[in-house]
Amino acid sequence: MRSGTLEGQVALVTGAGRGIGREIALGLAAEGMAVGLVGRTLETLTGTLRACAGEGARGIAVTADVTRLGAVREAVRSVERDLGPIDLLVNNAGQVDKAEVPIWEVDAAQWWQVIEVNLRGPFNLLRCVLPGMVARGRGRVLNLNSGFAVRPDGHYTAYATSKGALLQLSDNIADSLAAHHVVVLDVSPGAVATDMTAGMPMFADRTEWNSIPYMVAVAVDAARGRFDALHGRFIHAGRDDLELLVERAERIRTLDARTLRLRRYGDDDPLA
Repeated sequence: MRSGTLEGQVALVTGAGRGIGREIALGLAAEGMAVGLVGRTLETLTGTLRACAGEGARGIAVTADVTRLGAVREAVRSVERDLGPIDLLVNNAGQVDKAEVPIWEVDAAQWWQVIEVNLRGPFNLLRCVLPGMVARGRGRVLNLNSGFAVRPDGHYTAYATSKGALLQLSDNIADSLAAHHVVVLDVSPGAVATDMTAGMPMFADRTEWNSIPYMVAVAVDAARGRFDALHGRFIHAGRDDLELLVERAERIRTLDARTLRLRRYGDDDPLA
């Protein structure tokens, strides 16, 4: 049932043709948001668009390769022309290493493709969407991140490196965005059953998965501003007590926690 709590707002969701991106778009549409759907395959995007229309929401489907700045710029223009200024950007499009192998055995071209999609892609969207948000003095960015960003993994080096870099990017832009009342959050959905995770050997025998509807609810709450106090921070939706994080947001900011930092080895560490 359409609640309309986000009526009048516009979201742009990448990777919206399937998986988490599709479900987030549907969840936002159900709350009254107009949705700009961006991805590489028109057929799957059109399917998502029909489902969003079934929720009574306005929408537009635009094919674009997120690694190409020109294509992203045109996609953003199309969304804003047809739907209006973008209030929420959801950077969801992503790829993972095709093989669980150490770095000296990887397909070098595919390794860099993962970095391109997972890091250059969000950068391109940020570069095209943020000027409007900054000019209007409002907006929210939700980067779909991963627990791989904060722990090493020798078999998914491209994915882990790209997600760590994405988290660091959010950290680096947080202060400048705060001055313009624009919020950026990195949220990991945890292990969710999607086409991508289905192809990962590490999940071959997994029987318990985190809930996609729960991640959708987190995205909707982010659009409502529930997590604004955690601006620039990493949230693990699959593990965190979100109420507790919000309650402790001031302490998290004071401790500069939930960010990537070099750990000092002691008080005499010259990098301290």
